[in-house]
Amino acid sequence: MNAPWNAGMPGNRDPFAAYICDDTALDILRPVVIEMGWAPEKCNKGGLRNAVQSLSVSASPNILMVDLSESGDPLNDINALAEVCEPGTVVVAIGQVNDVRLYRDLLASGIHDYLLKPLSAGQLRDSLNQAQAVFAAPKAGDGETVKRHISTAVVGTRGGVGASMLSTSLAWLFSDEHKMPTALLDLDVHFGTGALALDLEPGRGLTDAIDNPSRIDGLFIERAMIRANDNLAILSAEAPINAPLMTDGSAFVQLEEEFRQAFEMTVIDLPRNMLINFPHLLADVNVVALATEMTLASARDTIRILSWLKTNAAHAVPIVIANKVQSGVAEISKADFEASIERSIDFTVPYDVKSAANAAKLGQVFVDANPGAKSTQVVRQLAERIIGAGDEDGEDGAPQKKSLLGGFDFKSLLKKKEPAAEKAEAE
Repeated sequence: MNAPWNAGMPGNRDPFAAYICDDTALDILRPVVIEMGWAPEKCNKGGLRNAVQSLSVSASPNILMVDLSESGDPLNDINALAEVCEPGTVVVAIGQVNDVRLYRDLLASGIHDYLLKPLSAGQLRDSLNQAQAVFAAPKAGDGETVKRHISTAVVGTRGGVGASMLSTSLAWLFSDEHKMPTALLDLDVHFGTGALALDLEPGRGLTDAIDNPSRIDGLFIERAMIRANDNLAILSAEAPINAPLMTDGSAFVQLEEEFRQAFEMTVIDLPRNMLINFPHLLADVNVVALATEMTLASARDTIRILSWLKTNAAHAVPIVIANKVQSGVAEISKADFEASIERSIDFTVPYDVKSAANAAKLGQVFVDANPGAKSTQVVRQLAERIIGAGDEDGEDGAPQKKSLLGGFDFKSLLKKKEPAAEKAEAE
């Protein structure tokens, strides 16, 4: 319905059609339709199912209004409508159920707007004007007119692998060195360190968004986010640890949508448990930066997460980063690690405890506090890769195994290496 509009569509589509259940709503709608310059005869009696039947044998209009009042299962019926609507049709639904969850589910299914009965002329006029603007706006196929946006999720295979260091550093590099308006979203609601790394108070923006998803809009984003520099704003929380996270994840999806409108880059510090509980968070993510360490547990979980990404977020480009790497003392050699995950490690960030301590003392992100460090140079290369990867199609590494852990020889990875091999690896 709100799919990219194809300029090559047939030109015989009506500008507007409506399928309304009751006469009262029709009487309010028809004068507004006449005012908009459309034919009042296109306001038909009958609800959504009548619309599906009619549009299955005729071209769908540019703007379609459907009444859900007589629908027992609105979401299912909307999916049936999507099957008969041509791409680019902007759909406005009306109904009697005043439920935020239904509203959000309808928007997620492709509906442009949902109006609640009883209708008013002003309400209809505003919604139809907005729908007309959406239909006339440049679509995804219009090339350079579309605002570029890259969304990156940073996920750690284990706690303590440095995912938060990478996410704050990447956000800083995008905003400071590349001068790109950037949003940093720290989704570790109880124990996040994004604001702490930037020497900022987290504020209540994220918890307010979780408690009141309907408030999220451009103005909310402007007021709730904490400014770290001219091009970087952060949204994080320090929720009480006796307050469990009570959300269906809709707030996070809405936040990501607003970020796409307001920023060029989004960096999401995404804890593993959030990945499991809210997989739809990756629906519009371009890049997944997977932070790992050279240990047996991280090798296992890298395999599991890469497999999960292939199934649930195949559109996203996965980048594997081995962090805190110490030459000669790794639990697993790089060669064995790469063999187990069946792909190469993209970036290796050396362990630098002095630079990490220096950043903490200065209250700065790692790359800002240590611009000349070797680790910073690697993170800088990672940032450049992400900027380039945002325009590419997601490509996974080597093919996955039929059995996820079937070829993973745990014992061989833990065998003590021969001195000669150990020396060769160190070099």
